[in-house]
Amino acid sequence: MTATPFAPRGDKRAIEEGSAFSPKFDADGLIVCVTTETNTGDILMVAYMNAESLRLTIETGVAHYWSRSRQSLWRKGDTSGQTQEVVRMRVDCDQDAIQLEVRAGGDGKACHTGRRSCFYRRVENATDGPRLVIDEA
Repeated sequence: MTATPFAPRGDKRAIEEGSAFSPKFDADGLIVCVTTETNTGDILMVAYMNAESLRLTIETGVAHYWSRSRQSLWRKGDTSGQTQEVVRMRVDCDQDAIQLEVRAGGDGKACHTGRRSCFYRRVENATDGPRLVIDEA
């Protein structure tokens, strides 16, 4: 395993205003990643990255994630063919969340259910309480 290229976390001003990339991983060593499609801006998925998957994503330009259920690194598209070429990577103000803007490969379906996006249902407030309604474009 290669050492991570990330800068140590500095003070609040350095983290929020500086140019050093100092991602903040949680207690499990993970950082949340929101992945959007470059042409539409649509949210495709939310996943997690550890230091290794973040480093590989930066180095290769292909999205890598950490599977919490399998406890393993995965490069998007290896088994599904639904690759994600990184167009742009952003980090939020306190560097504890990543956004990947990607060009989706394969047939463009990011979700393991075979849908284009993992966000295919909307929540509606019904008289008997909230319910989910499929809302695919």
